[in-house]
Amino acid sequence: MKVNSNRDISFKGFYNNKALKRGLEFAADNGALFAATTTLALSAVVRPVSIWLAPHTDKENKKLACAKSISSSGAGFLLTLALSMPLSAAIKKIDKNPQNYLKSDTIKNLKEGVVSLEQSKSYALATQLFKLGVGLVVAAPKAILTCAGMPFIMHNLFHKPKPPKPKKKNENLSFKGKCNEKLAQEIGKIIDSKGMQKFSKRYENSNFPMHIIAGTDIINTGAFIHETYKSSKIEENGKKALIYNAGISTVLSIISGYISDKLLDKPAEKFIENFKKANKGLPNLEKQVEGFRIAKPIFIIGGIYYMIIPFISTFLADIADHNPKLDIPHKGKKKNPAGLNNCKQI
Repeated sequence: MKVNSNRDISFKGFYNNKALKRGLEFAADNGALFAATTTLALSAVVRPVSIWLAPHTDKENKKLACAKSISSSGAGFLLTLALSMPLSAAIKKIDKNPQNYLKSDTIKNLKEGVVSLEQSKSYALATQLFKLGVGLVVAAPKAILTCAGMPFIMHNLFHKPKPPKPKKKNENLSFKGKCNEKLAQEIGKIIDSKGMQKFSKRYENSNFPMHIIAGTDIINTGAFIHETYKSSKIEENGKKALIYNAGISTVLSIISGYISDKLLDKPAEKFIENFKKANKGLPNLEKQVEGFRIAKPIFIIGGIYYMIIPFISTFLADIADHNPKLDIPHKGKKKNPAGLNNCKQI
């Protein structure tokens, strides 16, 4: 058998993959939407499967956890899509023509030590604070919409016999309008500020993508727990497990996420080194590298939160649900000491 000695068995083909490059550019241009899209893909299928495989766990608690996962990802994706697109387009304008939106002193200050503004870590941090910051902005509204959407998903996906009837509202949330010069100019003014430049230069080497993602998860979980506790559309006998599940999932995913991210620092830098070698001279190389740094914590947190943690948190939440010492008092109601909460009242 003839062996082709000219066959390229290196990873050069992988590093030159067009889909990989486009994905990294997408992560760099719109980190929040990249995270929301990844979350949507994992939440709709992977996390519900992981939840369902949790051993010795009440089936109704599993259904609630699955409904929460699907509702949360859908709400997060739609909100992030609406807010991030014009913001991303405005920053692209600044990237292409920084001299039109930033003062010359700002460009000179942020470019210190590098040839172009795109290579500046401090400029990358300043712009990513806006792009990834969208996730922080939508965290609380996302939690509210998650709770509102759960009864609908429980009814339509799991065929609850007596679903709560949602109130019809005429409110129509819409986010219209393109990114315009005004938005780019306003962002430019913020970057021009001494405080922003000082902050960017001070923390340019920090793990800011992971910090923002972790902060977003904390805000979202806190808001979700609050909304679940006061919700009249989520059954009282399911709230306790749902609240503990959300809290346990977030704590475990953030702690394990930081540990995993640190352990993968060297492999990640090796990837960047090989990627740069394979794509030397590419015009958008620095943007793609920036995208990899954004995508790394998103995939780490996503893989842990949506594939591993649900299996653990659903099981632990079910244990907490059956532990009377960890009861959560019902808002405005006294708990029935006889355990007859579900009996008909005469």
